[in-house]
Amino acid sequence: MKLYLYTILILILVMINHGSCDSTIHVGHRVSLAIPLEYNDGFIGRAFLMDYGDDTKQIEPSFRVALSTEANKGKYSCSLEVFLGDVKLKGPKNRIGWRTGTSGQGVERLQILRTGNLVLLDVLNQIKWQSFNFPTDVMLWGQRLDVSTWLTSFPRNTSSFYTFEILCNKVALFLNSGRLKYSYWEFKPSKNRNITFVELGSKGLELFDDKHKKMAQIIASWKVQPVRFLALGNRTGNLGIYFYSPTTRKFEASFQALNTTCDLPLACKPYGICTFSNSCSCIRLLTKKNHEVSDCNQRVPSHFCGGGTTQVEMLELNDVVTVLKDAPKRINVTKTTCANLCLNDCKCVAALHSYGDYGDPSSEQCSLFQLVAGIKQVEKGLGLSYMVKVPKGTSYHHNNPSVKKWVLIVVGVVDGLIIILVLGGLVYYLVHKRRNNLQGTNNDT
Repeated sequence: MKLYLYTILILILVMINHGSCDSTIHVGHRVSLAIPLEYNDGFIGRAFLMDYGDDTKQIEPSFRVALSTEANKGKYSCSLEVFLGDVKLKGPKNRIGWRTGTSGQGVERLQILRTGNLVLLDVLNQIKWQSFNFPTDVMLWGQRLDVSTWLTSFPRNTSSFYTFEILCNKVALFLNSGRLKYSYWEFKPSKNRNITFVELGSKGLELFDDKHKKMAQIIASWKVQPVRFLALGNRTGNLGIYFYSPTTRKFEASFQALNTTCDLPLACKPYGICTFSNSCSCIRLLTKKNHEVSDCNQRVPSHFCGGGTTQVEMLELNDVVTVLKDAPKRINVTKTTCANLCLNDCKCVAALHSYGDYGDPSSEQCSLFQLVAGIKQVEKGLGLSYMVKVPKGTSYHHNNPSVKKWVLIVVGVVDGLIIILVLGGLVYYLVHKRRNNLQGTNNDT
């Protein structure tokens, strides 16, 4: 493999000396990192610059800083990354280049602090720039986030992304798709009190008011080991608080915002239903080409503008909801009216209708969505009806009054197979055991 030296000048750099690291490096030093001359998909090059502490002399892993180069969409992305042991805490956002904006401020050195904060200091040890002010998908112990700041994570193979946002009245998780944003988990202080900032403490995430008084806390369940960091999962979008376990020598979650798979917004593909067994079932549609039943990979239009209402219809799914929230809501609306509201709005792709308390028509509600995601099965009899917009003529037995039965059968097919397999295995075991006992009795006689 042909390599060439790629020298990064980051204002403060260090020459690697036999792999040794320190917690501080000074102006004028540099590091050179070798990368392939030709683009090599999957390539990762990394040179560790600094290390706070010594892993050989302590139980818990220490913070390290690395200059990293990764292959990304035909280019090489270069960045500084902070690691806690083998866990990457900060990294690139698919952007080439990085700037601190500290030119002319008398910066003398780059230092990694005990908290994992990467800082630029002047001769008086005053912080001129710090990584804590630019969070990505991780929040470290002792780190503070003000209102209107957020963490962001990007799952692979999708244009959607997750955010954990600090708002005035709550902290919440959001699924973002283009300009669309829907929450799927939230935590609110009691008595409608406003949040000024949050801070990750040793026992969990603490919420403070404008007088710097702690008014609420998300407590981590593990009370022996202190909290080390909070992370927004790139794959799942779940929020977790983590501690280091000396027994397993790994970081383990002491708190998770969502404890079941079906509460995750992207647990299944779009137009897929997450069942009670945490498996995915598909909404069945008919293809226009040969009228065969399609699967979750069948592409359904993401919007229906320009085709007119005569080209679409609403497919009703009973005992199914979406985990997405914060959609525009109408009250005192019947199910038929709710479906028509979505049909007449070309940007609407799904609607959720609820019958309200004790069948009271005045409490019926209708929520309209511009995104189909996070569909999951719920218990019967809750008075919920989830409707998705589909091209006319593609819904499976849509004009048949047994739509409700079909949905329950499709959703429960995986659960039913599991039950059959378990019962079948149990019967086989009992029969086999009985035969062995009879043979043993015959041999004794």
